[in-house]
Amino acid sequence: MLKKRMLSATTALLVVMSLLAGCSGGGQKDADSSSGDSSSGKKDKVELNLWLTPQWKGVMDASEQNADYDSFFKYAADKFSKQYDKHDVKVNVQVIAGDQRDEMLNVNLNGGTPPDIFFESVFAMGDYVHRGALEPLDDIVDDAAKKDIDQKYWDNVTFGDKVYFYPFAHNPGTLAYNADMFKAAGLDSYVGDTNAIQTWTMDDYDKILKTLKEKLPKGSYPMGLYALNNQGDTWNLAYLRMFGNKFFDDQGNITVDDENGIKAAEWLKKVYSEGYTNPGAESVSSNDANAMFQNQQLAISFTNPVLFNNSKADMEAGKAPKFDIRLANIPSSSGSPLSFTYVIGASVFKTGDAVKTQVAKDFVKFFSTDPELVKSSKNSIPVRSSVAAEFKDKYPLFAAYDANASNLFNFTGNVPGYSELRQVLYPELQAMYIGEKTPAQAIKDYQTKGNAVIQKAKESSVIFKK
Repeated sequence: MLKKRMLSATTALLVVMSLLAGCSGGGQKDADSSSGDSSSGKKDKVELNLWLTPQWKGVMDASEQNADYDSFFKYAADKFSKQYDKHDVKVNVQVIAGDQRDEMLNVNLNGGTPPDIFFESVFAMGDYVHRGALEPLDDIVDDAAKKDIDQKYWDNVTFGDKVYFYPFAHNPGTLAYNADMFKAAGLDSYVGDTNAIQTWTMDDYDKILKTLKEKLPKGSYPMGLYALNNQGDTWNLAYLRMFGNKFFDDQGNITVDDENGIKAAEWLKKVYSEGYTNPGAESVSSNDANAMFQNQQLAISFTNPVLFNNSKADMEAGKAPKFDIRLANIPSSSGSPLSFTYVIGASVFKTGDAVKTQVAKDFVKFFSTDPELVKSSKNSIPVRSSVAAEFKDKYPLFAAYDANASNLFNFTGNVPGYSELRQVLYPELQAMYIGEKTPAQAIKDYQTKGNAVIQKAKESSVIFKK
């Protein structure tokens, strides 16, 4: 009996030891899997989520086989992972539609699962800075990048005193004009070089509009104006700066209601009322104006590189009448022309994970500075002077856009509530064009309503609450 009891006790002990040994072995395996095995040289695994709206297809060019919107970041992630010695990194790239951007971000921010990186136009992402959702990126910006990228682009990505987006490319806004219409009207001396951005003074511009009105065939108009909705509002914001108004003060308040701002509004109403523009601006959209320009119903309209290249492609494809299309800055009374741009780059969201945040920053710096990868910015307009210079022979306008950086103004002022602010301008322009309000009253009301939007947004802005 005693032997039997000793045998049972020994067997039970062996089973317990075996189980303990099994548990111990399994636990070590799990630990190796999650945190890496430094003794074997394995690196910890870090997984990042990168989102972008459709930008360009392919790694370097849309002509590449199987080119798609996520190709560049998949290639960049693979290149980064192979040379990164701190962690074993996997980047999940997700392309989302622009009209789903805010909804998806808000859902994931509320759920505590924002993407680690978002590649998008700064204009669309500024409110997330004010909400405190983004990490400052000053620690990954070095002197070489600051020297290669014009300060005007850094101004666009700096909120308060910190950089929140790494500039990669941009989409500058200018005027486009029909050089054939100009020449037919005897305005040859105002036509610039094919690969230049022409600059006119305000006196030049007034003379151009007057001459075009006299010489253009019936049904064509010198200049396009539109105020149906908030689309294309950046050109309207530029026109309101034509007589020297700076639009925002140092505290982020709208200051367009002064002598120069009112003068600009009066000029807009004058050229509209006197027939220098298309009729019915209050019910015309920017898309309508662009279509009229392509159909040669307008001699001067708005454009950016995407629209400009699309227009030329449509002409070559026989989808639109062919004419000599060229670029010009928006004139101003000071003689210093006006232009603006949509800077495109990466931001890093606050996730509460210090390791992932650092790896995300390292990846952003990698693809924003790597000598090979930054060349893909030629698919838009490069922010780097070095890339513009390298490709200027193939893309002659790159040099013109690069030189024009000094004429850029920051149209959002990086103020909080800018998205809502866009809803305030066009109703006031509509009221002005239909005669419901004087230019002075429309400007005054825009400033009052706009500053109310900004003031409310400031109350929750991490930039203004400091």
